[in-house]
Amino acid sequence: MSGHSKWSNIKRKKGAVDAKRGKIFTKVSKEITTAARIGGGDPTGNARLRKAIDAARAANMPADTVDRAIKKGTGEIEGVIYEEITYEGYGPEGVAVIVECMTENRQRTVADVRHLFAKFNGNLGQDGCVSYMFDKVGLIEIERENSTEDQLMEVALEAGADDIKETDSTFEVVTPMENFDDVLTAITDAGIETLSAELTRLPQTTVRLEGKSAETMLKLYTRLDDHDDVQNVYANFDIDDEVLENFSL
Repeated sequence: MSGHSKWSNIKRKKGAVDAKRGKIFTKVSKEITTAARIGGGDPTGNARLRKAIDAARAANMPADTVDRAIKKGTGEIEGVIYEEITYEGYGPEGVAVIVECMTENRQRTVADVRHLFAKFNGNLGQDGCVSYMFDKVGLIEIERENSTEDQLMEVALEAGADDIKETDSTFEVVTPMENFDDVLTAITDAGIETLSAELTRLPQTTVRLEGKSAETMLKLYTRLDDHDDVQNVYANFDIDDEVLENFSL
């Protein structure tokens, strides 16, 4: 968990940078369109779409852009059909990496992903080669100043959370994926402000990286995450806070 906590801080900073560049709009629009295609255009009955719209609002995406993405998914206006693909591989020092993609051109995407792995001392693996090292969960982060552990225990565990962990500055509420919405709603209804809330993959173990290996892994991670066809990247590295903070996004 500690490795994830460290990287989540950098991801938030990176998200702000990507939003300024407009890059985040592309990824969120794809997710909205795909969620609407699979589960319909009404967010009330489509949890995936509701989560995507929340991400769009957080990125200050214009309402008409959100509406257009939904209509592309429901077929009301013409749009691209995206295919969801997950790639697995290894980074420097055997770090496990999972790359979730959404693309209209599978051949282009796999070629680009393979190239990035090779460029940064990694290699693309077979399906299933590392996914067993991660648990699919819901993760809700709350700044410690916004709640107490006792309050969270009462609210979150009652709603179906599995665990609550402490870091230096946050509480992390871990939930089964199927209970994520219920737990998040319970926390919000209790007036507790959240720092982030996502469905994610948490590594069961981490690989400690230092020096050149740490720098190369961060370059691989960010280059994959920057690719327009990549929605999410998960990895089980553990790198010192100072290295993460000083890394140039």
